[in-house]
Amino acid sequence: ESWDGLTASNAGVYPQIVGSIIIVGFMAVLAFPVGIGAAIYLEEYAPNSGFRGRLATLLEVNISNLAGVPSVVYGLLGLALFRRTLGFGTGIVVSASGTLGLLILPIVIVSTQEALRSVPDDLRQGSYGMGASRWQTLREVVLPEAIPGTLTGTILALARAIGETAPLVIIAVATTTYSPPSGLFSSATALPLQIFAASANAKPEFRHGVVPAAAVVLLTLMLLMNATAIVIRNKYGRET
Repeated sequence: ESWDGLTASNAGVYPQIVGSIIIVGFMAVLAFPVGIGAAIYLEEYAPNSGFRGRLATLLEVNISNLAGVPSVVYGLLGLALFRRTLGFGTGIVVSASGTLGLLILPIVIVSTQEALRSVPDDLRQGSYGMGASRWQTLREVVLPEAIPGTLTGTILALARAIGETAPLVIIAVATTTYSPPSGLFSSATALPLQIFAASANAKPEFRHGVVPAAAVVLLTLMLLMNATAIVIRNKYGRET
């Protein structure tokens, strides 16, 4: 869909707000369990020597490098994986969430690893000394201590993902829609794409009206998400 025939007074952002929330929400469901699980394995279970140890070290180095890769590269990866290989439709929620999930996955892994490393080793040794297994120590001692740091990484990952435009443009997410997505396999758009499309519109009322309004909504949404995550992080921090 395009902006042709649409007036600035009718260019609402409700479908884009709902689309952004659904895309980011499903992205979190896909990326966070995988990222946290990978970080736990690399930090707590991967051996430090031998072939498996060298392989784990190589994976850690590559994951750290992937955290700095430009987002447009993840857009190309998402296009190849979800559109070409898996055959998903163009610009649907699943493709958008999966692509952004690939984008934030290295950030989640690295931040969770840092949070796990910050847990004092004395706590682990004390738990082992009381007869706890590795899994019991991880579940009851290490993870509660690492939750605040993990949530901080989650904040950074979500903040980056919700403002991304390039990956969504590459996988052909619609620049504007007139209704919110009805499911995971329906077309969706996001606030950054509306800002991008409106800024390129020839009509000045779009550039000077729709763009600032959509930008304020996007910033407000990001601030609300960050504030919620910070409150949760501080709550867990006080409890631990």
